[in-house]
Amino acid sequence: MIAFVRGPVAALAPTTAVIEVGGVGMAVQCTPDTLAGLRIGQEARLATSLVVREDSLTLYGFADDDERQVFELLQTASGVGPRLALAMLATHSPDALRIAVATGDEKALTAVSGIGKKGAQKLLLELKDRLGEPVGARIGRQGVGAAVTPSWRDQLHAALIGLGYATREADEAVAAVTPQAEEALAEHGQAPVPQLLRAALQTLNRAR
Repeated sequence: MIAFVRGPVAALAPTTAVIEVGGVGMAVQCTPDTLAGLRIGQEARLATSLVVREDSLTLYGFADDDERQVFELLQTASGVGPRLALAMLATHSPDALRIAVATGDEKALTAVSGIGKKGAQKLLLELKDRLGEPVGARIGRQGVGAAVTPSWRDQLHAALIGLGYATREADEAVAAVTPQAEEALAEHGQAPVPQLLRAALQTLNRAR
């Protein structure tokens, strides 16, 4: 198993970072929040989880070991593969997921793309007692499902800057997808950063 990769960031894409390790470019699937903390040319260390399939080897990368552990624990639930587990971590921090599971918060789970009401109920049953107690110091009065990561605007803006867009372009793209984000917040209580990033990139591509 590849426990982590360390090296300069060679390239960034909306869902992938390429880390140069010993002269080899390792493509690592990451959440927008993890990608937002990376810069091309700078040294990075990502905790990783290697998923082996008959026709593929996929490396998933995380900001720290705790996030990787939660990624792997989520997949112990039936019907949860690496893509859905990554989507859950793209929407909620590890501690927010722990709180949601511990308190039976269906709304927090249905905010994740691909999880409906019945799926959320099933996940709450299967993941109970598996994720452990929250470890972050900022959890408490914020309440169930409260963000412990930067706001969707900050995450999206940082991800666009990390992908090489100018500050002005990032500002305009964030403004363009704000109605979509506000609609999601009103309906689900969460803004889906991965979908917003894709929408923002589409607006930037049309502007060029």
